[in-house]
Amino acid sequence: MDAEELLHQWLASSTLRPSTQAEYLRELAGPKGFLTWCTQQHPPIDALTARPVDIAAWSAANFLHPYLDGLAFTPDSLAALADQHPDVARSHDRRITALTMYYKAAHDRGTITIPPNLQALRSGVTRPAGAKNRLDRMERAVLFTVIGGWGPDRSKHWRRDRLAVYLLLEGLRPAEVIRLDTRHLYPQSDGTWEVRSPDSYEALGPQFVLEPLTGAALRAYLAVRPEPADPGEHTLLLNDMRRPLQSRWPNKLVGDMTATEPLLATREPSVTADTIAHTGYWDTPTS
Repeated sequence: MDAEELLHQWLASSTLRPSTQAEYLRELAGPKGFLTWCTQQHPPIDALTARPVDIAAWSAANFLHPYLDGLAFTPDSLAALADQHPDVARSHDRRITALTMYYKAAHDRGTITIPPNLQALRSGVTRPAGAKNRLDRMERAVLFTVIGGWGPDRSKHWRRDRLAVYLLLEGLRPAEVIRLDTRHLYPQSDGTWEVRSPDSYEALGPQFVLEPLTGAALRAYLAVRPEPADPGEHTLLLNDMRRPLQSRWPNKLVGDMTATEPLLATREPSVTADTIAHTGYWDTPTS
């Protein structure tokens, strides 16, 4: 099965709205689509085995070139794009979502062995002002399914990733999640964990008890957490270089995770880390 045949088969059998199917068909197989771009390269690129660097080159050439101001396509230039041209950044992230879902379909059908990790290609743009803050009950239920299905086939740091999203559901804001300090994790005799998160001024916030799912994810991550590159570093969540994560990382992660389920991937406005932090684990009782 070639790349375009897979695309049509996936869209025809998907639960995506017709308008979303048309958008994805345009983004992937239209005149500026990724599959079209692959066939125009010399030599042609097989879209099914394309690398993230190929996707970055396609996006930069066809969509982002006027906005990058001569900068190379890098995490730093994407961060600048998200700050200076948020609408362009959101359109870019939607294209990355479309490709993530396409490669998931290819993997599910046995066409490829491992889908490419496109997280580094996301801008991590934040939630637009005035957007709906919370997931509804069905969306939240789907999110739990997504978290549970996020494993080593998706990310080599899947335990860290799961923990980060559970921490968002605890109500921690994205900036608090990436600043959480190992010195302020307090295991309790009953197996629960109490934590204190830093505020924007690096002071300590109130202490609270983690939900059981978060506590289990924390224990799983601590068992594999690497030693920090700097012995004086106590940040809980670390990147590939064993250093603290960048501020846009939670949105990149959430974008990649939610791209695996159509209900969340096609939601407008898109699901961000801030959306999840506003949602929480459970509905607040009305009485």
